[in-house]
Amino acid sequence: MSTQAPAAPQKINLRRPDVMEAVQAQVLSHYRSELVERIRANGHVLSADGLTIKLAKEFGFCYGVERAIDLAYAARKVFPDQPIYILGEIIHNPEVNDQIRAMDIQFLSGKEKEADIEDLHAGDVVIIPAFGTEVATRQQLEAKGCRFVDTTCGDVMSVWKRVRQYSKESVTSIIHGKAWHEETKATSSQARAYGNGHYLVVFTLAEADYVCHYIVHGGDKQEFLEKFKGAYSAGFDPDTHLEAIGVANQTTMLRGETEEVQRRLKQAMVQRYGADELDRHFRFFDTICGATQDRQDALGKLLREPLDLLIVIGGYNSSNTSHLAEMGEAKLPTYFIKNAAKMASDRLISHYDQHLHQEVQTQNWLPAGDITVGITAGASCPNNLIEDAIRRLFELRGISVQELLAG
Repeated sequence: MSTQAPAAPQKINLRRPDVMEAVQAQVLSHYRSELVERIRANGHVLSADGLTIKLAKEFGFCYGVERAIDLAYAARKVFPDQPIYILGEIIHNPEVNDQIRAMDIQFLSGKEKEADIEDLHAGDVVIIPAFGTEVATRQQLEAKGCRFVDTTCGDVMSVWKRVRQYSKESVTSIIHGKAWHEETKATSSQARAYGNGHYLVVFTLAEADYVCHYIVHGGDKQEFLEKFKGAYSAGFDPDTHLEAIGVANQTTMLRGETEEVQRRLKQAMVQRYGADELDRHFRFFDTICGATQDRQDALGKLLREPLDLLIVIGGYNSSNTSHLAEMGEAKLPTYFIKNAAKMASDRLISHYDQHLHQEVQTQNWLPAGDITVGITAGASCPNNLIEDAIRRLFELRGISVQELLAG
């Protein structure tokens, strides 16, 4: 019986002009919105009969998301008859992931997974989503000789580079993010890429404060490990591995919050070791995604204008979208919806409550009379879904968008 090792993994180049031209036409047909483009050209405002819609200046698909979708579509075009697999959701938008499924690309994780990694063979094509994947998963696929279509976002890979550098310098990565999120799992695994690095994930400022107190004053090690269970590396010891730390982050967090995490940790290290010794004990690099920040900045500007309510459109498990909703909630009535169908009527809307982690219903949500509605969308939300929401808002006021545009 042959014991020949599997072939070395191949990274497939799909960005050939002939392939991408056909793919981009297909993507445009699925996700483009002429209405959204016209509103953009009209100063991001559409108004009629007492209803004014104001779009944030930056919203929807970012370059990294567009690239990931293009590559997934290109994989199916280049391999029309071959099984193609994807490690998980390509981005956090249910409509986009449904479209990927409709192209007979099989999911290897999630509630509707269709295959297991154990089922794969040498030469099988595997798409790595925009969030990236954990080092161990990639190694498992490499050992099988799978071929990769790697759509990992460049901003995510920049964070990985920092985390690997921390690891080489025996600096523990303190990652501001959600320990359960695919991107943060992939990033934290990079701290272990050389076998000896460590990481700790902090989600809230309260968790950061707990770590700061431990750095300065010490504490109950078992309590610490229980508090952060599932959010640190194997063998992590807070008494040893908090002596030298480097801050990194999930790219879609709020910039202000990440900056506050790093400020508090830096101050804790100054208190513990003194300002003259800071460079030996603390590192920080700004690794917030530019597109995430652009959308947060644009929404911040929109929220300074007179608005009656805000609609935020995107997948409920989308981190960057959830932060947009948080920004809105702090200022005015905000409804986080995944599509226009959630606006059942002018009296009833179903929307995601981030505190309850479930969809809730609100009655009498759309005020009568003259109103201004702000709209934004996460970096994983396509323009066609934004158009659907705008059309629905006008429909609820008895206004035909087609007639409006024709006028």
